Amino acid sequence: MPLFIIERNFAEQLEIDSDGVVAITRINGDVGVNWLFSFLSADKRKTYCLYEAKDPEAIREAARRANVPADVIVEVSQAYGAAIDGLRAQASAGA
Repeated sequence: MPLFIIERNFAEQLEIDSDGVVAITRINGDVGVNWLFSFLSADKRKTYCLYEAKDPEAIREAARRANVPADVIVEVSQAYGAAIDGLRAQASAGA
């Protein structure tokens, strides 16, 4: 499945709790996108998220339903690093 980096700009500082994570995960599942992980900027006004999705429109739909921005969506060809290696190992074990 294609990978995408999403940049989100928030007018206010972002504070997300475990209930928010569960709600976002549920919405993502409904539209067929998979949130892998996110980085939060030091000022808590931007996030950079890595997602798996069939296309950018699915990401936009999930963002609309969750009432969060998806200001920039960039498809990436590959991801590298220990976190990605761990996700690949989990996916292989579950297959």
